[in-house]
Amino acid sequence: MTPIRLILAAALIAGCTPRGEVVLYPPAAEVGVTRSVFVGTTRVFDPATGAFTDDRLRGQVTFARYDVAVPPQRDLGAIRFPRPGVAPDPQRDFVTTAQTLYDTRTGFRRDLSRAMAAQPGPAEVTVFVHGFNNTFAEGMYRIAQLAHDLELPGVAVHYSWPSAASPLGYVYDRDSALFARDGLETLLAELTAAGAQRILLVAHSMGSALTMEALRQTAIRGNRRVLDRLSGVILMSPDLDVDVFHEQAGAIGRLPQPFVIFSSRRDRALALSARLTGQRERLGNLADLSEVADLDVTVLDVGAFSTGAGHFPLASSPALIRLLSRISDVTTAFDADQTGRTGLLPGVVLSVQDATRIILSPVTVIAEGAN
Repeated sequence: MTPIRLILAAALIAGCTPRGEVVLYPPAAEVGVTRSVFVGTTRVFDPATGAFTDDRLRGQVTFARYDVAVPPQRDLGAIRFPRPGVAPDPQRDFVTTAQTLYDTRTGFRRDLSRAMAAQPGPAEVTVFVHGFNNTFAEGMYRIAQLAHDLELPGVAVHYSWPSAASPLGYVYDRDSALFARDGLETLLAELTAAGAQRILLVAHSMGSALTMEALRQTAIRGNRRVLDRLSGVILMSPDLDVDVFHEQAGAIGRLPQPFVIFSSRRDRALALSARLTGQRERLGNLADLSEVADLDVTVLDVGAFSTGAGHFPLASSPALIRLLSRISDVTTAFDADQTGRTGLLPGVVLSVQDATRIILSPVTVIAEGAN
């Protein structure tokens, strides 16, 4: 396939869905369930529009907080944005009820510390790093949705790096992911300074490469204060070169646990990414797991749940959404010499294939295969 045809294929996979934007609508606080999302971003803020753009903010990180109203009338995993030029429907649309831009890191730390203190249990946060072709709103609302649907403990935090938010912006986004490494490292340091005792990192697509680079830098600097607070790393459909991942993991040393990779051989977006980079596959659709078997990682094969481009099954599969909240239970499957386990999650069969991969399949698929 020629480069031009590959680019056109990328545009087709992305589709024509209207892009997400932050819509401030305070009355929605009386309708939906409000989730606060703390934000660190290396995007430029445009005062004229009151929005973060796809331009890169050099040498600093902006900190913010958004209160997001999750609408009551929606399917699990679904996010609907208000249509341009039409009043939002708080029963069905994700909207923002309040936003705060912090002038100083001190204010960000203070409010984050208070939010963690208001939660039961240890002070913990879940950090979401979005992937390729995302607007600021799309990533920010995604962590609000995951926090709500999964009933995640602790405080939701979003790291927003300057994606071009275009299916034709793959090269720009790869450079932006490298540009944004220091920003994520800074955010993790700020979370630690605010008193976070447990930090779960969840990254999607190209955000996985950015996350691994930030962890690599943190390890090279010898910042154990941050690394020792990581309660796990989850890479969803990672758009990452396997050899690069190996080198990053080697530099990090002892990987945070659990360290989970969501993988699918049916991921069309990663197949296209591999073609664009002149390879056969990426970490998120790796066929031969012997290439990562020497690393302390767990690969969850979720191909049976993939639909459409198959690049974000968690956004379309309620079963997988529920699974993420029990990820530690799933990784203990390696401690039991069993296959075809049911009961860990309703409607899902779990099979241990080898020393690294766990295959997840809907019960209906297993039943059909037996007929």
